[in-house]
Amino acid sequence: MNKKTSIALALAAIVGGSAAHPALAADDLKVALIAGKTGVLEAYAKETETGFMMGLEYLTGGKMTINGRKLKVIVKDDQSKPDLGRTLLAEAYGDDKVDIAVGTSSSGSAIAMLPVAKEYKKVLIVEPAVADAITGDKWNRYIFRTARNSMQDGLAAASTLKTGSVAFLAQDYAFGKDAVKAGKEALAATGSKATVVHEEYAPQNASDFTASAQRIFDALKDKPQPRVLGIVWAGPNPMNKLADMKPERYGIALAPGGNILPVMKTWKNYAGTEGTIYYYYAFPKNKMNDWLVAEHTKRFKSPPDMFTAGGFAAASAVVTALTKSPSTDSEKLIATMEGMEFDTPKGKMSFRKEDHQALQAMYHFRIKKQQKDEWDLLELVREIPASELPVPVKNKR
Repeated sequence: MNKKTSIALALAAIVGGSAAHPALAADDLKVALIAGKTGVLEAYAKETETGFMMGLEYLTGGKMTINGRKLKVIVKDDQSKPDLGRTLLAEAYGDDKVDIAVGTSSSGSAIAMLPVAKEYKKVLIVEPAVADAITGDKWNRYIFRTARNSMQDGLAAASTLKTGSVAFLAQDYAFGKDAVKAGKEALAATGSKATVVHEEYAPQNASDFTASAQRIFDALKDKPQPRVLGIVWAGPNPMNKLADMKPERYGIALAPGGNILPVMKTWKNYAGTEGTIYYYYAFPKNKMNDWLVAEHTKRFKSPPDMFTAGGFAAASAVVTALTKSPSTDSEKLIATMEGMEFDTPKGKMSFRKEDHQALQAMYHFRIKKQQKDEWDLLELVREIPASELPVPVKNKR
């Protein structure tokens, strides 16, 4: 055997052995999911995690691999605390070496996390926090959001109100203030002639709304009709307590934003009340949603909720990006994700190039009069397509 033949055989042995040698297998793909698993938004976080994991299961055919690489999910609880959210994201990028991160439940915590993504030059997909600032003045190019933003909520609600008088009740923190600001801007953007006559902010954990309600009723009672009280609330919703104070005495109708199913179950006495929502399991008609509804009902004895659908949408964005991108390099991921379309239980979403906000449909609902079971709560008035929700670009790109 000559020297050239010996070298060729040695190289062949190395190459042939590398494919089967576990030590030389491709690295796992790592994704961090940060959520407020304890604290005031615990229910939202639980749904997000369930939806995210079911989404990965569905989209990978149960294999939990992408392009032949094993997918590993690292879940962290930020307790909806901004300082902890920031620390955990830095830990995920720096210590865990994740390729991409998803989170979190609280808008305050999500805003605190944005500079960390920029510092580490790593992609963060925001789900389900909705504050406009996340893809607005606090945004940076590493941030993408599958969750709707406050302006999308506001535009959807504004599309249902053309005239009259409006008051808002919201929580006194980033989410509530952002939502009311967006609601006012949305009324102007949609050409509504309705006038906002009062804004009322209550503590995030408020349980007594007597004084707040009286201020709202006094502000609305003599104003042009229809008179509408828009309720913007994360967590246990005050709608029942407000309804007990009989706003109809003053010709005031309650207009709740969509909420999680356990909260909306308590609204059965308000049949005919209308509002707008991000997702309700019976509204979208597509194969992905059919699977989610069937599987979730089978496993958990209840249909999926709106944050479950949000977690699923985030999983779809992750899988689509990691499948299509030539590598997990952040610049390659950003180039892939800008303008990227991906399927979700709501239908197709796409990341707008200018601010990486997911453009998506919303839903106008009415609380049902005849409900077949405990989850048969809403009827669809109309799907509001993304084309009718002119979300302004507010970042400083």
